[in-house]
This record gives sequence, structure tokens and C-alpha cells, in this order.
Amino acid sequence: MNAPGPRVLVADDQELVRTGFRLILTSRGLDVVGEAADGAEAVELARRLRPDVVLMDIRMPVLDGLEATRRILAPGLTCRVIMLTTFDLDAYVYDALAAGASGFLLKDVTPAHLAAAVRLVDTGDALLAPSITRRLVERHAARTPAPPDHRALAALTPREREVLGLVGRGLSNAELAARLTLSEATVKTHVARIFAKLALRDRAQAVVLAYETGLVSAGDPR
Repeated sequence: MNAPGPRVLVADDQELVRTGFRLILTSRGLDVVGEAADGAEAVELARRLRPDVVLMDIRMPVLDGLEATRRILAPGLTCRVIMLTTFDLDAYVYDALAAGASGFLLKDVTPAHLAAAVRLVDTGDALLAPSITRRLVERHAARTPAPPDHRALAALTPREREVLGLVGRGLSNAELAARLTLSEATVKTHVARIFAKLALRDRAQAVVLAYETGLVSAGDPR
């Protein structure tokens, strides 16, 4: 018997979009437990229904998706948030990742990709390829420059700092293993320890942190 799929909350101010996503997801074995028409309702439903994944539109009335994401994830809810946008490289995507979102999707996503994305982030992985996340960070981090803060990395060993820097440059586990002459299993162990020590949800947040702490700078070679 197959394990039940993740429970999903859909937040979008357009009823047609919500209905379409619900039909797509339910037809693929995913349980849509609620629908929200604005950010405030999304926060209330997320706290009450405890979904595994929230599909969150960035631009909504009452409370935008970015602030809704902050409020949902701030209390430590274990759900994952996927941001929805009509714009590739939306100006708010960097802020969404920094707030804890696990990635973003364009609203014209294919049904198969939508369902696969929900299942992917439910496993704890980041929806964005690290290289795409890196481009987002490079484009938007300069909007609010801050001095590098290496204190956040004090808990890491020198090897873990090296691994985090390479994750920040967009390398996959296989590429990390080849670069460091380690097995993929060892790399995965390093990454898991980094996430645990720094309270990171996924690789998207790891890339953001690598830039915010100055461990990686825009333009660094891969």
C-alpha cells in the first residue's frame, strides 16, 4: 500500500487558480485540505490545518504571500512553502527564500511538474536547483547590503564551512563529492550536519545563508 501523499493548502486570490490547482493535485493522489483567498486566511488555515505543503501566491490582498510565509514559518511549523508567481525571477523571491520558502513555481507550471514539486519539497529538498537559487540571490542580495557576519558559522567545522561554501556556489552532492574526493554518502552526512547546526530547512536556505554571511560572494567561480 502506497504512503499517503502530502496534505496541501492552496493560497491564491483567484478562485479559478485555486480550483485548477486543487483538481490537478487531487487527481494525482494529493490531499488538498484547504483553500485561502488572501494571506491572512492562509496563515489562519496553516496554523489550524497543519498542512505539509503550502502553495502560496506572492501577490494577494489583506496580507501578501511573503509576509504570510514569514508568519507561518516563524512559530516553527514544519510545513513547506512553495511560492507562486507569474514572473520569472520575481523581485520578492529572494525575500521569500530568506523567510524560509522552499522554492517557487511559475503559475503556468505543467500539472505533472506541479504535483512533482509538491512531493519534492515534502521530502525536505529544495524545489529550486541550487544554481537557479544562486542567480536569484546574486540578483537581489545587493538590494539590502549588509556586512558579512561569520558568527553564524561558528558552529561549523572547517570542512563543513567548505561544504557550505560549495553548496552556496550551486554544486550538487555529486559535484561536491567529486570536488572534495569524498563519497556521496559522506557529503550527505556533512550537509545534514550543517542543516542541523544552522537550523536550515533545505539547500535554498543554505545558499541564502552562504551569501548573507559572506562565505560566498557574487561572481565567485563555481
